[in-house]
Amino acid sequence: MGEEAKYQILKDIIKVYLPEDVSVDAIAPTSNFLNELNINSAHLVDIILDVEDAFDIQLENEDMDRMQTVNDALDIIDRKLEAKEI
Repeated sequence: MGEEAKYQILKDIIKVYLPEDVSVDAIAPTSNFLNELNINSAHLVDIILDVEDAFDIQLENEDMDRMQTVNDALDIIDRKLEAKEI
């Protein structure tokens, strides 16, 4: 799966949890989930669960702690997918 496809899947997951005052256009690779996208911690957990389902991966607590930005999420997804292929 290509990087753009992973980004689009992640973006589709995130947009469901955006507050009404935040546009989907605000989602960028450098966007911080809590500070810039205004996603609350409960919805961040929902995003993590959706990411696990969409990519068929398991995220550990330390992965969740590191997932501050969209790029962080993509890096973690890449790492988990690569580990799965081994």
